[in-house]
Amino acid sequence: MAGNNEEVRVIVFDLNGTFYNKSSKDEFYNFIVAKQPKRLMYYFEMVYYKLLHKMHQIRQTEFKENFFNYLDKLTPDRVEAYAKEFWETEYPEHFNKELMQHFNKQRKEGVQLYCATGGLELYVKPLFDLYPVDGFAGTTVKYENGTYKVIGQACKEEEKLRRMQKHFNGKKIRVIEAYSDSKEAILDRADRAFLIDDGKIKPYKD
Repeated sequence: MAGNNEEVRVIVFDLNGTFYNKSSKDEFYNFIVAKQPKRLMYYFEMVYYKLLHKMHQIRQTEFKENFFNYLDKLTPDRVEAYAKEFWETEYPEHFNKELMQHFNKQRKEGVQLYCATGGLELYVKPLFDLYPVDGFAGTTVKYENGTYKVIGQACKEEEKLRRMQKHFNGKKIRVIEAYSDSKEAILDRADRAFLIDDGKIKPYKD
């Protein structure tokens, strides 16, 4: 068994706008509304919280809790079932095929794949039954009194790195590549970093 001194080579990638070509938080909302049209009532509330977040009036964690109010009264089992169906309609058609081919090649060479996303683990997790990875982290929530509350912090910026380190349980990590659709901490940690712009892979520059 490998000890904690062994260096683990990892590719870290964001999900939305990166590996997945769209925004899962928006697309999953559209999917839920198609299943339960009455939840369209949450649309204007979501726009309101998006605006507050864009204006830096609320923290990322508070934004996540309120944006996903459209899941209120849906139990975790129900959300997971919807998520499974959702990802089956999206995968693999709406995923970055160039990245997927590269990931598959790197995996054969012993590199581990780790997805770090700000999306809720609750609805992201079923995706990785379709495309298995070595680890992933998303924003974790608990279902309490009919709504979802974020546990700890939203999975953004430095929190992504902290969660990755926790996953590998003290092993020495070498992030050989990182991919995201926007500048963030995981890109600065990598040997080679790339930004995804409208599906195109471009070298990351400060």
